[in-house]
Amino acid sequence: MNANHASAKAPAESDPRWAALRSRDPRADGTFFYSVATTGVYCRPSCGARPARPENVAFHDTAAAAERAGFRPCKRCKPDQPPLADRQAATVANMCRLIETSDETPTLEQLAKRARLSVFHAHRLFKKLTGLTPRAYASACRAGRVRSGLRSRRSVTEAIYAAGYGSAARFYEASKATLGMRPAAFRAGGRDAHIRFAVGTCSLGAILVAATDRGVCAILLGDEPGALVKDLQKQFPVAALEGGDRAFEDTVARVVGLVEKPGLGANLPLDIRGTAFQQRVWDALRKVPAGETVTYAELATAIGAPRSARAVAGACAANPLAVAVPCHRVVRSDGNPAGYRWGVERKRELLARETRS
Repeated sequence: MNANHASAKAPAESDPRWAALRSRDPRADGTFFYSVATTGVYCRPSCGARPARPENVAFHDTAAAAERAGFRPCKRCKPDQPPLADRQAATVANMCRLIETSDETPTLEQLAKRARLSVFHAHRLFKKLTGLTPRAYASACRAGRVRSGLRSRRSVTEAIYAAGYGSAARFYEASKATLGMRPAAFRAGGRDAHIRFAVGTCSLGAILVAATDRGVCAILLGDEPGALVKDLQKQFPVAALEGGDRAFEDTVARVVGLVEKPGLGANLPLDIRGTAFQQRVWDALRKVPAGETVTYAELATAIGAPRSARAVAGACAANPLAVAVPCHRVVRSDGNPAGYRWGVERKRELLARETRS
C-alpha cells in the first residue's frame, strides 16, 4: 500500500455527518442514521456504543433505508423507535395523566410499574422533565381540583373529598399554602379576606401595592391607576379591599424604593400564591443576583426541568409581584429583554438601573 493511499480519508470521514457521529450530537438524531459493516447494526448519531472505524461506517437518510441495506436496529439506542427524549416525555405524560385521573393518588410504586421502570428511575425521570416530584405534582393537582370544586360544589367538605384528600384534616393542614385563606373564604371569592392596597406613582408610572396579613400579595405597574385596581379586583372579586392606612405607607415606601433602586433589594414579607410549578420558578427568580440575567432555558434548568422553558415563561408572565420577584432579570436566548407583564421598556429600565447600581 503506497503512502498516498494509506493517508487518504475513508469515505465516512469525508462526510460532514461524521463530526456529529463522533461527538454523539443528540441534535443530529432523526436527521440521519449510520450503519457499521462489522456488526451489521445501524444506530442514531447519539448512540453511546463504542466508536466504529470510519472505513466500516455508512450513512443512511432514514431507518428504513438502513434496514433495506440489510442492517438491523441497535438494541442500545433503538433507532427504529421514537427518540429517547420523546419516549421519556411520553412516559412522564402517561404518569401525569394517571395522577390527574385517579380517584386516589397513585403511589410511586404504582407509577413505576405502569411506566415499566424502577422506582428510582421513575422518580428521577419525572422530576427531570416536570421539575416536580410525583408527590408534589399530585398535591398541585389536588389543590387545583379543590380551587375548582370550592366554586362549584355545594359544600367545602364535598369539594375536599372530591379533590382526592383522604380527610378534611389533611387538607386544612395545607389550606393556607394552597389557597392563601380559609376554604370558605376562597369559596366565596375572597369574602372575609382583607386586602389593604394603595395606588401611587413612581418613576415607572402608576404603581399599586396590596397586602394581606401574611405579606405583600401584589405589586402592579402600569400607566392607568384604575386599570391596576381592576386587575387586583379580578383576583379577589368579593374580597374586602381597603385603602391603606398610615402604617401601610411604610410598606408602600419600601416597595417604591425597590423600584427606584432594584439593585439594593428589600426584605419584604411576601404572600406569594401560585401553582407548585409557579412557586418553584418564582423562588428561583429571587435567587438571581441584581445586575445579572438568565435565559428562560437556564431558569428551567435551574429548577430541574430543562425542557420546560415555555412553562417557565408562562410562570414569569403570571408573576403578580413586580421587582420583588424579579422576572425582569429573565431574557431570551439572544439576550433580548422582550416579554414583560408590565412592558418591555420598564424591563429595560429596571435592568439598566441594576447595572448602574
